[in-house]
Amino acid sequence: MFLVVCFVAIASSMNVQAQDDDAISAAPTGSKPKFTHVGPPTSKNGMAHARFGIANIDSVPNFNGQFFTPGQDANGNPQNHWYFNTLGNPPQMGRTTTLNAPVVPVSLDLLNADGSERFVKVVNGAVVTCANPPDPSCKHLFFDATPFIQPVLESPVFSNANYTSSAEPTQFADAVAHAEYPKAKADWHTLLAPSVKTGRTMKLLRGTYQFGLNSDGSCCFFVLVNANTFESKLFPSTSTFPPDSSTPVGAAEAAGEVTTKDVSTFFFPPTFLFIGSPNNCCIGGFHTFDIESGDASNGNVPRLFVLNFSTWFPAHFFRDPAVLDVTGLSHEISETYNDPFVTADGVHDVTPWWLAPNGNCQNDLEVGDVIEGLPRETFPITMPNGFTYHPQNEALLQWFEFQSPSTAIHGAYSYPDITTLTALSAPQKAGCAP
Repeated sequence: MFLVVCFVAIASSMNVQAQDDDAISAAPTGSKPKFTHVGPPTSKNGMAHARFGIANIDSVPNFNGQFFTPGQDANGNPQNHWYFNTLGNPPQMGRTTTLNAPVVPVSLDLLNADGSERFVKVVNGAVVTCANPPDPSCKHLFFDATPFIQPVLESPVFSNANYTSSAEPTQFADAVAHAEYPKAKADWHTLLAPSVKTGRTMKLLRGTYQFGLNSDGSCCFFVLVNANTFESKLFPSTSTFPPDSSTPVGAAEAAGEVTTKDVSTFFFPPTFLFIGSPNNCCIGGFHTFDIESGDASNGNVPRLFVLNFSTWFPAHFFRDPAVLDVTGLSHEISETYNDPFVTADGVHDVTPWWLAPNGNCQNDLEVGDVIEGLPRETFPITMPNGFTYHPQNEALLQWFEFQSPSTAIHGAYSYPDITTLTALSAPQKAGCAP
């Protein structure tokens, strides 16, 4: 789901006092880190309980499972039988499933209200917008995603590291899956094959964003964006295929650079979303799918493009100094593995209501939401490039199944750090009502 991040009081190292009303030297104080999914257009077409995946959709390989435990559905009705849906192929089959994982860099062009390019400079410690044409001391408000892409590719999300759940080095989300299925055949893996695609640009009008500059006055240390604007600018406006190419997702789909068989990442420079007011901040990622119509070429079934919005978490930005770099991306990819279609049919990945130690009350199989904001939230991993990354620990399937004891690796409820989550939620009524 969404990742809402908690900021430190001083988020930037620049020593300026903002003068433009949307130039800020520190992010607004927020709550703990939190993720969400963005609800896609719902399609119940053929989403049955087929063992080897949801039928009658054009999308990624997936398999279904079930468990039995007492609980309540969204309306408070008793329910004992629950279904889940997972990326890849069933663990009992063994073998490796490798999915293409396009990484689309998305830069931000922060425009004036009239749509013209915006330039700013620091004058006597204040950030001011330059008149057009700008003088040479003014700097373009363009936030380039490119510098963040190679570090992302070298992170544990897309590169191999060692984990106790796997006999051989593997990727982070695959290691979490092995912890959930410790009896899987040794050769069972679900892996991502990343490739960098054409960079895209999201253009935002002044009034829909706020920004903080780097210490040298350049753009940007971070950008805050209105969530509704962001979604309208990210996804195509129609559900016909091929979609309109005026948005990053639509353009990548129309160009064939992301397909229904991929797990796609639209990666932004440090970009966080707010709802209503910047004080209601900040969403640092979501996973979802874009649904487009079918036609004769795919058997007239809906096209579901599984994807996530993720961003780089900069140092000295969050209240928890260990929430860094790919914390958000690892959260979204791990949730994509466990919940690729975000409960779209109202059946799969709907779970008994649970109340996490961080206060989150939900009824879905969102493995990152249980952990966010807890002590030992992240699991530092130093990669061959010498950089120490901070993927987020994840709750395991057994926690949502209310299993006691857990059948996961070492009887755990979280992984890679099995000490992050050590107890089940108490049984909950709908909405965690008293």
